[in-house]
Amino acid sequence: MEVLAALNLGDFAQIFSKMGMFPVFDVAYYIVSILYLKYEPGSVEVSRRSPVASWLCAMLYCFSSYILADIMLGSSPVDYFQHNSHILLASAVWYLVFYCPLNLFYKCVAFLPVKLVLVAMKEVVRTRKIAAGVHHAHHAYHHGFFIMVIVGYVKGSGVALISNFEQLLRGVWRPDSNEILNMSFPTKASLYGAILFTLQESHWLPVSKSTLILVFTLFMATSKVVMTARHSHGSPFALIESWVCHLLFGSPLGGSEEDHHHPSAAAPSSPLKTKEELSEGARKRKVKKAE
Repeated sequence: MEVLAALNLGDFAQIFSKMGMFPVFDVAYYIVSILYLKYEPGSVEVSRRSPVASWLCAMLYCFSSYILADIMLGSSPVDYFQHNSHILLASAVWYLVFYCPLNLFYKCVAFLPVKLVLVAMKEVVRTRKIAAGVHHAHHAYHHGFFIMVIVGYVKGSGVALISNFEQLLRGVWRPDSNEILNMSFPTKASLYGAILFTLQESHWLPVSKSTLILVFTLFMATSKVVMTARHSHGSPFALIESWVCHLLFGSPLGGSEEDHHHPSAAAPSSPLKTKEELSEGARKRKVKKAE
């Protein structure tokens, strides 16, 4: 405790939790989200054939968490679109990623060192969204712990949960790629984070919200940066989940995780995994096709 006091962790956590996300961190969030959209099969072709459909898909990638959370809390699903600055900023990023001459913007943001910084910044936004979702649900349903968890979970992984609808807009629908059936690391982490923030909001977790935001952000940013740098789609939770599933549900130790993370598995992986497991060669082929 003396070490923590000497480091002024509480003060730093307070400053960090109050730090504004717009526009720098939000821009990073939009860039990484739309970058993952461009990795999706057929997205470049759709952007050439139907820019409107491509723009709608990009908006879903950027704002689907707000849309789903508003629907769950009884608000209009278009409420967030009143924030003109956010919509215009995300639209500018979409245009640059898909239509910048010579793909210069895409090549810059897809450059690994730059991408690692952007990925870390995106996880800062994700943690804030989870905390905000739990907080808003707590105000509407003071004792609805499951509602708080669900809303926080949706706020953190909305794009994955709405991916099947987004596939319909692109003309490619893969119902067996449902994120609930094949949960990626960000989706699982959003669920666990929503549980932690719900416990904190309900005063069952003896940690301040600012400290929890800081610690969870560091965990998410570090995990995603390492996974992106190694082109890995594994999960830091794999070992613990395998043991717990074996203990509670009788599943083989590590069996489902190995099948889920094996690239040659017959069932296609979830959309977010597909984005992150693309090799550099595949990316270059997409860039050449776009040019």
